[in-house]
Amino acid sequence: MHFIQVALNSEIYVDKTGLLEYTNKVLNTKQGFICNSRPRRFGKSMTADMLTAYYSKGCDSKEMFSKLTISNSKDFQRHLNQYDVIHLDIQWCLVVLKNTKSVVDYIQQKVILELQSLYPNILNPLVETLAEALALISQNTGERFIIIIDEWDILIREESTNLAVQEEYLNFLRSLFKGTEPTKFLHLAFLTGILPIKKQTTQSALNNFYEFSMLDAKTLASYIGFTEEEVQILCRQYDRNFDEVKRWYDGYLLGEYHIYNPNAVVNLILWGTFQSYWSQTGTYESIQPLITMNFDGLKTAIISMLSGTSVKVRTTTFKNDMVGFKNKDDILTVLIHLGYLAYNLKEKIAFIPNEEIRAEFEEALEETRWNEWIDFQKQSDNLLEATLAMDHDAVAKGIEQIHIEFVSSIQYNDENSLSSVLAIAYLSTMQYYFKPIRELPTGRGFADFVFIPKMEFMQDYPALVVELKWNESAETAIQQIKEKNYPASIESYTGNILLVGINYDKKSKKHQCLMEKYKK
Repeated sequence: MHFIQVALNSEIYVDKTGLLEYTNKVLNTKQGFICNSRPRRFGKSMTADMLTAYYSKGCDSKEMFSKLTISNSKDFQRHLNQYDVIHLDIQWCLVVLKNTKSVVDYIQQKVILELQSLYPNILNPLVETLAEALALISQNTGERFIIIIDEWDILIREESTNLAVQEEYLNFLRSLFKGTEPTKFLHLAFLTGILPIKKQTTQSALNNFYEFSMLDAKTLASYIGFTEEEVQILCRQYDRNFDEVKRWYDGYLLGEYHIYNPNAVVNLILWGTFQSYWSQTGTYESIQPLITMNFDGLKTAIISMLSGTSVKVRTTTFKNDMVGFKNKDDILTVLIHLGYLAYNLKEKIAFIPNEEIRAEFEEALEETRWNEWIDFQKQSDNLLEATLAMDHDAVAKGIEQIHIEFVSSIQYNDENSLSSVLAIAYLSTMQYYFKPIRELPTGRGFADFVFIPKMEFMQDYPALVVELKWNESAETAIQQIKEKNYPASIESYTGNILLVGINYDKKSKKHQCLMEKYKK
């Protein structure tokens, strides 16, 4: 309860107690087995502590919750401090023990000892397992428990190659949650972690749990992080530029909600510095081994997402561990769970959510000395320089070279595939420009690409209005930009504007480029 009070005492506190209304609803039901996974610094521990403070008989938290959202629920007092709660923090256990082999024994010994002090006439010294202890208490008293496990998956992640430790741990979890007997001594089970429940062969080790994850948070989406509405309120209170906050920290799409990383938003609101706060949470070192794995299409996918595009991802093959990777889709899926990628469930696509994470990816690639990335950056830089110099032939050649050498997996079939290659080719613009706007509405149609320079570079870098053509001509592209007056829609946001027309001729397999300065 102390941890929650500290949160309430903090300068910034966003009320997420509405989650309790859902857990109240599923108490003593089949839906009362919940695994809520989310990345680091997305409030996992605070959620676990909130549940404990609200439900536990050992807490007197009426005053604490009386001014929060949950107090408006009709069931608020019915469930307040009414249950025996077992709250386990697996990460803390590892810190204390420094030996993963004895984690399960340590947990069971400590909890059983505490239960024996509360139920001395029921539990004798011969009781060895926690599941047995809970079953005996329930049989003799009718009491049932709420079990909350924070960082449930840390052994799955950090002991990924130690199958003996993992099997012992999963068997321990099965004894508490799997089968008919646990339903007799449990009101609710709530697990927090980064990974969903581990899969084994074709069956989940704990397939009775309902998953709420970064792939699909279902009804808990608004409790995973800060919602856009909550961030807007904070920005108004602290006089922060919401549009800039959105660009830096928005991007996680869960159902109908745009979700922001709470840690990043709080730091920005307090200190006013737009930067990546992600590296303070567990650094990019965790993704370096992943993004350099030798799976077909992985490097192309990463370069594509860095350029602002999305890639299709099949999430069903990932086994929810850190060793059983079979293809690039498994890597992309674990990166979604870790928070380094966002996911659109409806379209089944992955993408880099925002400027903060893009910076982390680029830092990770620099550190790995990924040669393809270094070479690609040079060519993309050369392409941007050629564009700004209005060197038509060099631009056409540069796009063609990048397509052949780095994204040949994107086969030219239509204007859309040309668009994907162009976005990747101009990746180096991200240093000076905002993420390219695709199909910007102009009033007279849609411009294919618009690159608007960041405020600090507006005097030195022109906005780029790009029109693509397929089996036509670059002249036709430029003419369309002029006739439909595409630049008019961005004049107030930028200084100089450069018109760029690009055509690909399917027969000759050549790119053609033409550029003109826009006269306002």
